[in-house]
Amino acid sequence: MNKVSNRNRMLVILVVDICIIWVAIAISYMFRFDGSIPPFYENQMLVFALSTTLICGSSLAFFRMYRRMWQYASIGEIIELAKAIIIGLVLSYVVTYVLFGNRVPLSIASRTLELMIIFMGGSRFLWRLIRVNRTKKTELTNNVLVVGAGDCGALIAKEIMTSNSFLGNRIIGFIDDDPHKRNMQVVGLPVLGTRMNIEEVVHKYQIHDIIIAMPSAKRVHISDIINICKLSGAKVKIIPSINDFIKGKLAVRSLRNVEVEDLLGREAVMTDLEGIANYVSDKVVLVTGAGGSIGSELCRQISSFQPTCLLLLGHGENSIYTIEMELRTKFPHLKLETVIADIQDRSRMDDVFRKFRPQVVFHAAAHKHVPLMERNPSEAVKNNVFGTRNVADCADKYKAERFVMISSDKAVNPSSIMGATKRIAEMYIQSINTISETQFVAVRFGNVLGSRGSVIPRFKEQIAAGGPVTVTHPDMVRYFMTIPEAVQLVIQAGAFAKGGEIFVLDMGKPVRILDLAQDLIRLSGYEPNVDIEINFSGIREGEKLFEELLTDEEAVTSTQHERIYIGKPIHINRVELELQFKRIEKVISEDQHSIKDVIEHLVPFYSHVS
Repeated sequence: MNKVSNRNRMLVILVVDICIIWVAIAISYMFRFDGSIPPFYENQMLVFALSTTLICGSSLAFFRMYRRMWQYASIGEIIELAKAIIIGLVLSYVVTYVLFGNRVPLSIASRTLELMIIFMGGSRFLWRLIRVNRTKKTELTNNVLVVGAGDCGALIAKEIMTSNSFLGNRIIGFIDDDPHKRNMQVVGLPVLGTRMNIEEVVHKYQIHDIIIAMPSAKRVHISDIINICKLSGAKVKIIPSINDFIKGKLAVRSLRNVEVEDLLGREAVMTDLEGIANYVSDKVVLVTGAGGSIGSELCRQISSFQPTCLLLLGHGENSIYTIEMELRTKFPHLKLETVIADIQDRSRMDDVFRKFRPQVVFHAAAHKHVPLMERNPSEAVKNNVFGTRNVADCADKYKAERFVMISSDKAVNPSSIMGATKRIAEMYIQSINTISETQFVAVRFGNVLGSRGSVIPRFKEQIAAGGPVTVTHPDMVRYFMTIPEAVQLVIQAGAFAKGGEIFVLDMGKPVRILDLAQDLIRLSGYEPNVDIEINFSGIREGEKLFEELLTDEEAVTSTQHERIYIGKPIHINRVELELQFKRIEKVISEDQHSIKDVIEHLVPFYSHVS
């Protein structure tokens, strides 16, 4: 059906162009001879019209003038149209001279050229106006405000005004901080003020949607604008990045909803690609917990550095299958090996290391859900402590070059079993580093946005269900960073490893969970405690109001990367640690309090309520 309608549209434009050629030539001859054309020139006019029809029509077709969407026409299309007409008319002028033996007067040729450009250009822009007016005549339900009156904003506004996909949406105007644009017009629409006028404009013009079209702006500026927009009550969408704009991928379909990540205002991580390539490229790399949020992102980013072989190890077959299929599609030439195994199984870990001999290990497998681990401490110990010991011992035994463990801010002065077990895992790899040729390091960071079991997906589910949104405590704060950002810094930290360090990632400013919930509600187009209720459920077992990134003993030093720091290694008595491990092994099957008592003795600052 679309092919038929396109063919019909092309035929209509072709017929109109032919009529324009004949009319333009006839008018030119009439003007030249004051309305009375001599018989000799009537014959010349006929030959000139026929040759121009054939040659100029061919030129227009050659320049693909009949395959352009004229509702999106711009100056570029008019230039191409003029070029096609000039070339066609010059050729037909020469052909007419050859066939007729007499030259067409230059005044006729020049006037014909002018009229053809005016009429053909005018007919195409008339088509565009008809399409725009047809859009405007539909029922307009949404008023739209565009933030950013630059090239991107103008492009988005033009597409919304002409696209059938956005019928019913009306662009009211632009917001731009450039004072020279104030009270000016862009694509026929007014610039209504700066970011400080957003709330006023939204209420005055009853704006339903705000589109942030500033793909090249710094994230901190975007964050500021989003914070203003979210208070206006309008829904907010954003153009993703400058890369899409440069590559020509920018379109209305590129618009996405504003996410909490945009509110963090954090600039993109700058990585030392050469340093990373030196220790990952052409190496056998193992990722434990490869099906998890952090593990799978590690696999994605490591794959781009072309390891000799990437081992995806995980306990859940479905998650490993999912990441395997994704990587095989994106990196068809990468050698992948999938290993379904439990890190708690020491003999299985030994088999994996003996068979594949990984040179670099990223240990991301862990139990991380605080309340669940609080109720199941034995499982937290088995996985986070003994599982880590199994993988670390194998890395030492088979002489891996580097071992990078993913830790947590909850390991600092832990109040939970999960945090305590992660701290014990840190202590173990620091102790084994002193006797091993392998460089063992840990990377410690806070919550990652969007990871499985994290607060963001839960809030989104509750908002989608109409509420209420459940927050544990009004004063609870957490550090947040995006999954790709955290993983880039983890890989980068691995490049700095000399052995025994605990790398601490700069998490930025802590975020109040209540503010996070309110932001998510507003970004979904609702008003907190008006459309969506917020309830407080109380602090869960093992949780703290505030998380820390360093213990009191760990002085921090900077690295070559401005967002990675090193916590000063503290002395770990390996003999004492091994004795405590034996104690834990003895009580692992006993009651929960016995396990917590041993952990309390082993981990400084950890205490539990009996």
